[in-house]
Amino acid sequence: MSELSKLFEVVSSRKEHFEEGSYTCYLFSKGEDKICKKCGEECAEMIIAAKNNDKEELKNEVADLLYHITVLCAEKGLDFKEVEAELEARSAKIGNLKQMKVTDRNT
Repeated sequence: MSELSKLFEVVSSRKEHFEEGSYTCYLFSKGEDKICKKCGEECAEMIIAAKNNDKEELKNEVADLLYHITVLCAEKGLDFKEVEAELEARSAKIGNLKQMKVTDRNT
């Protein structure tokens, strides 16, 4: 079992069984808007860390973003097994490069 799968199990458990002092439970109590806001904040922080070439900070921000995405998936009832299956299906595709759209700026 991957670390992300383990995280999803813990997060899902927190959704079902409120635990006083749990940040995960706090997020669930605040609802979808708060969870989505945190995903956006963590994404922005990850981008800044990448632009600053700070590998240590990037590692931390990616972990924060993955955690908040996990909370969002649990909130919306999207099991990580479904996401993993989608990733597996995509990895089987070959030649999936999307063509760039060419815009004629002369017209």
